[in-house]
Amino acid sequence: MAGLEVSGSAIQAPVAPGRIPLLGHVPRLMREPIAFLESLRDHGEVVRLDIGTWPVLVLTSPEHVHTVLVEQAQKFGRGRIFDRLRPMFGNGIVTTDGDFHRKQRRMIQPAFHRNHITEYTEAMVRQAEAMSSSWTPGVEISMVNETRRYALSSVAEMIFSGDLSRPAVAEVHRSLPIVLEGMLLRAVMPKSLDRLPIPLNRRFDTAAARLRSIIDEVIAQYRSTEEDRPDLLSLLLAGVDADTGAPMSPEQVRDEVIAIMFAGTETPATTLAWIFHELGRHPEVEKRLHAEVDAVVGTRPVRPEDLSRLTYTNHVFQEALRLHSPLLFTRRALAPLTLGGVSIREGAELAYSPYALHRDPALFRDPAVFDPDRWAEEAAERPRPHSFVPFGAGQHKCIGDQFAVAEIVTALATVASRWHLRPVPEVTVREVPAGIPQPSELPMIPVARH
Repeated sequence: MAGLEVSGSAIQAPVAPGRIPLLGHVPRLMREPIAFLESLRDHGEVVRLDIGTWPVLVLTSPEHVHTVLVEQAQKFGRGRIFDRLRPMFGNGIVTTDGDFHRKQRRMIQPAFHRNHITEYTEAMVRQAEAMSSSWTPGVEISMVNETRRYALSSVAEMIFSGDLSRPAVAEVHRSLPIVLEGMLLRAVMPKSLDRLPIPLNRRFDTAAARLRSIIDEVIAQYRSTEEDRPDLLSLLLAGVDADTGAPMSPEQVRDEVIAIMFAGTETPATTLAWIFHELGRHPEVEKRLHAEVDAVVGTRPVRPEDLSRLTYTNHVFQEALRLHSPLLFTRRALAPLTLGGVSIREGAELAYSPYALHRDPALFRDPAVFDPDRWAEEAAERPRPHSFVPFGAGQHKCIGDQFAVAEIVTALATVASRWHLRPVPEVTVREVPAGIPQPSELPMIPVARH
């Protein structure tokens, strides 16, 4: 295999084709990041790519990803992408490791207990009803804008409540979309480029500063009034370390709030947009989904207990999430080791692409085909263990994964009970690289079902 070099009993990882001196694989990553990451599986299970002069070992095997995330997780830290996100997320559980991460996870976990998820779902239903009720039959809408507004409103209502929080909710709607759009580029590009006075950097830095500032103000107001509020921010402020009895500092609460806002917005909004796109392209799937929603929900609002009964609807969600997954995550080796026969030094950066894994023909039959039935219990070819990791795995698995599932399925069932969504003719929807590839545009036309 091209690029293999023997080093003792282990080998060096093959280098991906197309490397240019000094620039490495940056031109290919800039020109066609999605196709390039997918192509790496053809060159080995551990493949080296260079971002400038920064080498990254990309894992293309689900078994190796499982080893790093679960079996030998203690040997790996977060990695460069998470370091680069620290100015935005601070020391939240999104960026931290080790004992501190475990302590924070224990303190935050109660806020995502199933009883609270039920309460949050009621807020999601209100926001989904508001979105669905705002549409006019035959009048074109942008599903990218609609699903993002729904996700932002749902997360904001979950975190904040009352008049004190209205400026924060308004700022979330204003600034979080700007931060989301700039995060992927900020995460993978050299840190030296952060200070360039280009519009992208100015917009990102300004939006991030505004967001952190307004949340600090709301936290200070919550702490000064000591009023009991039924929201996630109050739960975080009331939480204490089981070992010391100490609460989180206001700065730590802010960092966790920002992390939760990000996780509860990007994945649900983007996945929902792609679901509606796929339903528009597959009317036979839409017909089956509508039949199930009619049988379980009817024309009344969705209830939290409906979500577990919407079996096919959940399969549609899983299949859309498989096809449209996060692009890249990183880990850093904390000690030298060998993985798949490849020598990995201490401090080496590793990465894996859920997107590429989920479209690997060795793992999923006809991987480019949208087929919700592949998730059915009786399916002849169920996905292999460890091959589906949209929320990560192990000690760093997304703490709000069940919240995201509820958020997506609630909106999907609410919309399906009222509307057909038709694609606008002659519009080509492309994938735009981001944390999760975004639809380039997604205009759709609502047609009333009843």
